[in-house]
Amino acid sequence: MTSLLSKKQLVIISFVLIAAIIRLFPHLPNVTPITAMALFSGVYFTNKKYAFLVPLIAMFISDLFLGFSAISIFVYLAFILISFIGIKSKKIGISSVLISSLSFFVITNFGDWLIGYPKTIGGLVECYTLAIPFFRNSVIGDLFFTAVMYFSFEFVAKKYLQTA
Repeated sequence: MTSLLSKKQLVIISFVLIAAIIRLFPHLPNVTPITAMALFSGVYFTNKKYAFLVPLIAMFISDLFLGFSAISIFVYLAFILISFIGIKSKKIGISSVLISSLSFFVITNFGDWLIGYPKTIGGLVECYTLAIPFFRNSVIGDLFFTAVMYFSFEFVAKKYLQTA
């Protein structure tokens, strides 16, 4: 049983690292696997410490290549919340993906407002309004990459992680 668990954890880590690498390739704005990897980690890691640490480490490593910005702390905070959503939902579904997408949108754009907009209701509204096209792209990417990770993992788990 321990070796099965070790294999499973290794496969999950591999999926998260592949998602982080995909983030480095050219892509449409906000169509990335980052929300998918945090949600996936929250659902599938049995050791919940890894559900938070592995995607954060993978994100940090990819950010070493892409660069950090003032908004990065809000991205990482959203990431932690999305892993928590995965832990609490215990499964990947349309609702958990959409809640994760919305959480990421709210947290990161709030950070964007704090950093770069007037600290008024008008500035807040402007910030979120200008972010709507990126939210559409995020939802598309989140649904796509979460589905790819989910179905790929289910295939690998059935084929290679099952015991006789």
